[in-house]
Amino acid sequence: MTPNYDNIQSLKQKLDDHIISLRNEEGYWDGRLSSSALSTAIAVFALWKYDSKKYDTQIKSGLKWLVNNSNLDGAWGDTIRSKSNLSTTLLTWACLSIVKEDSNYVDCIRHAENWLTDQLKKLDPVSISTAILNHYQKDQTFSVPILAMCALSGRLGDKGWDLVPQLPFQMAVFPDRLFKLLNLSVVSYAIPALIAIGLVKSVNTKNSKPIARLNKSVKAKVLKVLAEKQPDNGGFLEATPLTGFVLMSLVGSGEKDLEVCSKASNFISESIREDGSWPIDTHLATWVTSLSVNALGDENVADLPGIEKTVNSLLDQQLKIVHPFTKAQPGGWAWTHLQGGVPDADDTSGALIALHRLKNYREIPTKVAENGINWLLKLQNSDGGMPTFCKGWGKLPFDCSCPDITAHAMKALSLWGKEMNLELRAKVHSWFRKSWRYIKSTQQEDGSWLPLWFGNEDDAKHHNPVYGTSIVLYSLTCIESMCIFGLGEVKVKAVDFLLSTQNQDGGWGGNASLISTIEETSLAIRALSGTDNWEQISAGINWLQQNLPKDLSEIKATPIGLYFASLWYYEDMYPLVFASSALKEVLKTVKNPELVMTN
Repeated sequence: MTPNYDNIQSLKQKLDDHIISLRNEEGYWDGRLSSSALSTAIAVFALWKYDSKKYDTQIKSGLKWLVNNSNLDGAWGDTIRSKSNLSTTLLTWACLSIVKEDSNYVDCIRHAENWLTDQLKKLDPVSISTAILNHYQKDQTFSVPILAMCALSGRLGDKGWDLVPQLPFQMAVFPDRLFKLLNLSVVSYAIPALIAIGLVKSVNTKNSKPIARLNKSVKAKVLKVLAEKQPDNGGFLEATPLTGFVLMSLVGSGEKDLEVCSKASNFISESIREDGSWPIDTHLATWVTSLSVNALGDENVADLPGIEKTVNSLLDQQLKIVHPFTKAQPGGWAWTHLQGGVPDADDTSGALIALHRLKNYREIPTKVAENGINWLLKLQNSDGGMPTFCKGWGKLPFDCSCPDITAHAMKALSLWGKEMNLELRAKVHSWFRKSWRYIKSTQQEDGSWLPLWFGNEDDAKHHNPVYGTSIVLYSLTCIESMCIFGLGEVKVKAVDFLLSTQNQDGGWGGNASLISTIEETSLAIRALSGTDNWEQISAGINWLQQNLPKDLSEIKATPIGLYFASLWYYEDMYPLVFASSALKEVLKTVKNPELVMTN
């Protein structure tokens, strides 16, 4: 059945009405991140290590949530909709060590140990350490914290610290600008973990006299660096896992009395939800606000109550000073306006695109756009691509350039092109040439692109080429005015890939033959909406109509988000804004048949 204009318009309006209803009184969207067993286990154990009496209520609530939210196999995934995985189950098992003598938890612990034994073949310290280190390979951002928590909990035995690699915390004495040259085994945003976990390992290990003297001489300095990187609210990156790892490690190092610890414990305590769980991050307010603004229909944006608040919230969130954590220059946006947020390329692009749309209803200072554009220009890596946070690291995957973030930035800069002065426009054209070479070079043979911060658990490699390709193709469709050589051929290959991965039910999953989801189906429809593949687009719309619940408050997001070291999450706003954005583009095509490109 071919969906008609009225049906599409009706569903679009319903989605927009619900999205608008979720906006808060300050004019922006908070969104809601999934609760996380991993975060909850880390938070509970960190609070218990720091002050079990003071935080008894939170500890008990968290333990209860963990017990009530294990999977049927007795283990845990990163979200309640995720498959069980080794990392989360090990951390939860380590956390449950604090109640191993409590009869109320015996069955839960036994089930977890049975699952771990099945996975590892033998549940002993060496097997645990080997499995974790093999899984994360060279990237020690997450493997070492996992093993450190296992050691702190006693799960690695009396000689557990021998199985935990030593992070070079001494390196933190060097200026931030040199970090990318030091060949560190952790990503750029994990310096707090590098310091705290490196310290706890050294304190619990017998070092040679020269190393012991070195550690003693730099200890005060690195702790000062750690304190300087901590926001006033105590939460490193607004992330409970990172903050919890830092807290438990400092306590394990004998540094419980540091102000860093009291601030971290306060942040963790205040981040607990009513059900006793913790999310992986406080929220992605800036990100979901940009997505929401860019998804709404034109009339709904124009009639948005208190639109000035929405504009002001985005303007206010632009970084005005050098960031104390990453030393990023002013001009960028973080995923949140809260203190732990760090400016990044994707959020800066999203905010610029949203402000460009809002400028029809409220004047946007030219300097705001120029600062954001310059911030993006300076972040470009030597390969032409855009990293997430810091230029020039590139050793580990989550610090490298990625095509979806690069294409998103290309769209943002192209939208503001007419408002730029000639000097800035020349810089953008130079940036575009390099970015375009990068985009072409990263297109896979099948026409797809692989994203960095999104994946699919059902994919054998946890990749999500449907997401990556949809984001890049949609962005490229928006920048045709830049006259990029070879754009047509690249787009045709991308379109062919998306068509080849559509399921028989009309929807899309993260790759061919994977279960269709609202998020991935919506993004694929949006990317294809400017092509002449109406039969496939119609099938996708029909799938959406059949799978979006009548009561949109009952919509269930899918854990396709990847947070830092491959932690899965879902965000309740994603299916809403992706579906709304898809239908917005479809309606443009239906109204304007000439927009359809010949494939």
